[in-house]
Amino acid sequence: MFKLNHANFFNTDDNEQIFYLTNFLTHEPSRPTLVLNYGLVCSNHHWKYQVEYFDEKGYQILLHDYRGHFQSSGAQNIKKLTFPQMAKDIKGICDFLKIKKTFMLGHSMGVNITLQIAKDYPELVQGMVLISGTFMAVNDVMFDSNIMEFITPFCVAGLEKYPEVFKAIWTSTGMNPLVKHIIHTTGFNKAMVSKEFIEIYINRLGQLGPEVFFQLFSEMMKINISSSLESMQIPALIMGGLKDNVIPNHLQRTLANLLPLSESYYLPTGSHVPQADFPDLINQRIELFISK
Repeated sequence: MFKLNHANFFNTDDNEQIFYLTNFLTHEPSRPTLVLNYGLVCSNHHWKYQVEYFDEKGYQILLHDYRGHFQSSGAQNIKKLTFPQMAKDIKGICDFLKIKKTFMLGHSMGVNITLQIAKDYPELVQGMVLISGTFMAVNDVMFDSNIMEFITPFCVAGLEKYPEVFKAIWTSTGMNPLVKHIIHTTGFNKAMVSKEFIEIYINRLGQLGPEVFFQLFSEMMKINISSSLESMQIPALIMGGLKDNVIPNHLQRTLANLLPLSESYYLPTGSHVPQADFPDLINQRIELFISK
């Protein structure tokens, strides 16, 4: 993924192994460091164009897999997959690598993770880039409706009663051309994002079981960070697409109003994943924010 990869595992105090990848062997405090936090049942593939751009520019970058995701352990202790614990894992990696200051980039659920880190470990965060996220419980706002509030309990009950059947359906759903078309059309700017990008996304989504999705979705349903936002004295760049069908754009505007040191950048035809729709514009705007 980088021109020069350094992969390793960080051992947590509860005996889990968190996979991480850097483009540096020894951290240099004088150079900016980016930590990338991806969204719900996503992967670092969603940061493909940012990784390529900022690696080429000479920025230090830390990628990681959340516990219970991909190469990290923790899938057997799914109830410990919480935002505070995930934030603690990332802080642990940074301490292990002697990283004192970072620019945290979060997309979708990664915004929640980034805000949790800013709340719990403000000394670590030099600036935040918050893309297509919300600080509110998602059951009433996702897809600009409360449909998930009704669907989720039935899915969780099905998973508990028929786990093997549910997992088989989950894994095979991405093979359905209609599902691929719906994801491509509703989650992305179809004219700007290739089918190959969607294929990789769906394949990686299938590697994560439905248990991971519903555990993290339950975390997103009970987030309560609103009272902490106005006290966050951390520069923040709020970014989004005005054609976001997943998280309504007005929530990003509200987030920008609550954070005292925020600025905003919205793409008129950007989707829920504007960093894949228009990577050049997004990358340049992020770099401008960092340089300031």
